[in-house]
Amino acid sequence: MRQPLVNASPMMTRINVTPIIDVALVLVIILLITAPMMSASDLDIELPAAHSREDKDQRSISITLGTAGEIAVDEQLISGVDQLRFALASRIEQQESDTAVVIIRADAGLPHGLVRQVLEQARLGGATQLGIATRQQGGGS
Repeated sequence: MRQPLVNASPMMTRINVTPIIDVALVLVIILLITAPMMSASDLDIELPAAHSREDKDQRSISITLGTAGEIAVDEQLISGVDQLRFALASRIEQQESDTAVVIIRADAGLPHGLVRQVLEQARLGGATQLGIATRQQGGGS
């Protein structure tokens, strides 16, 4: 009996990507191991002491946005976003320095459009340094 000229096994039509993935993962592991070694030099230095940010926050102005849309400048409740500019301007005048830090504390569930409006009103009210308060991930409560 004669053998057929064409091989009966199906032809492989896909590219085998397993070796490519293996090489890529090895390169990623090498990068992860060597990157921390290259980021800092071996010079023996003593870093300067820094004051914590919490010390400055005691003299800052706090704008708090509640879940129901209520707004407060420090402890003073404001009737709306439109009144925020005037309340913040008077509070900045009470501060002893012109470079008061304004910290915005907003609930995570608030729409970002409201936070943007508050940022805009704070700029119009005279705030030159703005910050948004966040909570650190992990560790504590």
